[in-house]
Amino acid sequence: MTDLFKPEPMPVRRPTTDIKITAIRKNSIVIRPDVLATEEPMEIRIQGYDQEAVPVTVTMRTPGNDFELAVGLLFNEGLIRSYDSVKTVCYCANVKDTEQRFNVVTVELTHEYLGNHKQRSFMSSSACGVCGTTSIADLEDRTAAVNSQLTVGIATIFSIPDQLRKHQTIFQRTGGLHGAAIFDQNGQLEVIREDIGRHNALDKIIGNCFLEKKLPLTNKVLGLSGRIGFELVQKAAVAQIPVIVAVSAPSSLAVKTAERLGITLIGFTRGEHTNIYTHAERIAFEI
Repeated sequence: MTDLFKPEPMPVRRPTTDIKITAIRKNSIVIRPDVLATEEPMEIRIQGYDQEAVPVTVTMRTPGNDFELAVGLLFNEGLIRSYDSVKTVCYCANVKDTEQRFNVVTVELTHEYLGNHKQRSFMSSSACGVCGTTSIADLEDRTAAVNSQLTVGIATIFSIPDQLRKHQTIFQRTGGLHGAAIFDQNGQLEVIREDIGRHNALDKIIGNCFLEKKLPLTNKVLGLSGRIGFELVQKAAVAQIPVIVAVSAPSSLAVKTAERLGITLIGFTRGEHTNIYTHAERIAFEI
């Protein structure tokens, strides 16, 4: 990761939470330990050059890879547009509650922040993905169609769900997290992130690629562990990802948006069965 960014310390906030439950198993009652996926709010602030930091959003997330989430979300929302615009990303030291310090992330810009943060401020739940936009039209207007010559073999498509499950380590412990991952043309896993919010998992992926200066992702495949909503297609388009492969179904608006933005949208990928909803010309069917 570039030296412009302060290393993300070992998080004080854990991605899992230990509890005790009363488990009913047929005719027996057992008090036993269990593990839950952690869900906590994270406030994201922007600090322009020679300006005070201002809060722009609060998102419910699973702690971990917080800097990636902050940068990825702001990039996807159009509040940062280039590598050169970001000076540092760090946890906020000016928080009275030291425990909550690791729930506040400040993205410092190299230039003045001209955004109207009062109008852009929003609460993002773990299921929301259209965040600070006022309309779908606004969201689509700032997202260019994907321009990619990528071709992917059907065998590679079939391999993605199994790889996702294999590498979702926190999901294996909790059963409560979504996963998103980037694969190359041959199905090689490059980066995977988990979060209680499916859009957060993708924001973390895109934030990672932003910080590593790997955008645009015009020759990559996005794998998703759940359903495909409109917001995930939009985020993929911002990162110029040409192919999305998911385990579950897309929504009608996701299909419509993928068709318009030039994205190959694939759902219900299980075993050697799948449905291709848009732009099937990118898939090679030699089995």
